[in-house]
Amino acid sequence: MDRRIEVIVADITTLKLDAIVNAANSALLGGGGVDGAIHRKAGPRLLAHCLTLGGCSAGEAKISPGFDLPAKFVIHTVGPVWSGGNNHEDKVLAACYRRSLEVALDNGVRTIAFPAISTGAYRFPAGQAAKIAVRTVSRVIAGDDRIDRVQFCCFSTAAADMVSARLSALEPTP
Repeated sequence: MDRRIEVIVADITTLKLDAIVNAANSALLGGGGVDGAIHRKAGPRLLAHCLTLGGCSAGEAKISPGFDLPAKFVIHTVGPVWSGGNNHEDKVLAACYRRSLEVALDNGVRTIAFPAISTGAYRFPAGQAAKIAVRTVSRVIAGDDRIDRVQFCCFSTAAADMVSARLSALEPTP
């Protein structure tokens, strides 16, 4: 297990990191859950900036300043809506984590936090999503020292326990 990865229970909008990831909708204009909380805390300049980004496709990621957030940047990614698992939802979710980290690396981000992408209103099964998140992040940062810390920021202890179990189940990285 990579010691740079940790699981925390916190409000992602309070984290003072280089970047936090927003589980956004394709318009990038705010909404419910994590997306709405990030937009409210970042202030109106985030919405104004997101209007210039032209939306975002599922599995992709775009970056913006953090504005009134403690984080320097917000990386917006659009997760898949769960429809039974027959529409490549696993691949799209993995792409969200991979692309978010690629965008982070392209912008000098060394510390980053992820929420549980697609597990709220998009109904992705939480256990399956945790497995994909942990596996994808571990693979992307393995052997790459440009990322100092990745936090899986969970809203509840139960969610944190699920992600921690997936993290513990990983094979040790060489």
